[in-house]
Amino acid sequence: MARKRKGNPVSGWVILDKPYSLGSTPSVGRVRRLFSAQKAGHAGTLDPLATGILPIALGEATKTVSFLMDAQKTYEFTLTFGENTDTLDKEGKVISISEVRPTTEAIKCQLKNFVGMINQVPPRYSAIKINGKRSYELARSGEVVDIKSRQVLVETFTLTKHDENSASFRVICGKGTYIRSLARDLALSLNACGHVTMLRRTSVGPFNLNHSFSLDELENLCHRGDVLKALRPVETALDDIPVLAITEFEATELKHGRAIVNKLAGSAEHPDWILAMLDNKAVAICSTSEGYHKPKRVFNL
Repeated sequence: MARKRKGNPVSGWVILDKPYSLGSTPSVGRVRRLFSAQKAGHAGTLDPLATGILPIALGEATKTVSFLMDAQKTYEFTLTFGENTDTLDKEGKVISISEVRPTTEAIKCQLKNFVGMINQVPPRYSAIKINGKRSYELARSGEVVDIKSRQVLVETFTLTKHDENSASFRVICGKGTYIRSLARDLALSLNACGHVTMLRRTSVGPFNLNHSFSLDELENLCHRGDVLKALRPVETALDDIPVLAITEFEATELKHGRAIVNKLAGSAEHPDWILAMLDNKAVAICSTSEGYHKPKRVFNL
């Protein structure tokens, strides 16, 4: 007999405004305890020194995490000139200095080179895995870390503020973009030294700061017995996936892992994924083909 999970079978998304200095994994643990949830995960790691949107999936919402990981993200950050650090942020050790202070015109001229599909080398101090180990673990142990360049998508890169010693930006980007690397490469293109001194994520897919709660707010809701008011439905992470209304019989078939006839056959569009729903309740995420909708993630809601 399978061991029963501890906690409540609560399912949905909590959009945490992650505080400074708290890591993503401890943040998930704090939220999971507040909801007494059986299962929890997050969509997109935030560095401890970054603040902002950390979508946390509880229960059945964990089955949708992979879809949100691919979502567009928005960041705001400040690049302070004068020093390079080994971590590319203010917690690192200074490894080089420069008196160069770029002008507004010089910065704006370079930004266009960092928009579109660009090549980027992730930071040495990052969670990327190399031969089965985290890059930051290798870096801290003194090992030379050889990280390969990868392509990432930067949709917009906008200068929002500039003074003599620093510049602030807003970036809209795709999956896998490292803002610290973007800041490093921009400073290098300006023949300057610089590192990130502020980093805040303001949106992930359909979620933004208007949907978010701080840990203090969640704790207050918990004390009042209203913490479920912070919970968003499982399907809110799937706003880019077409929704298909199904019958009760079709819902039963999908829940038993059986495919149903493709209701979109013959139509102009053939989406890779559809969200099958019965009476406004998510039933399954299905792959589509000419003949069938095949269940890939079935929800127990």
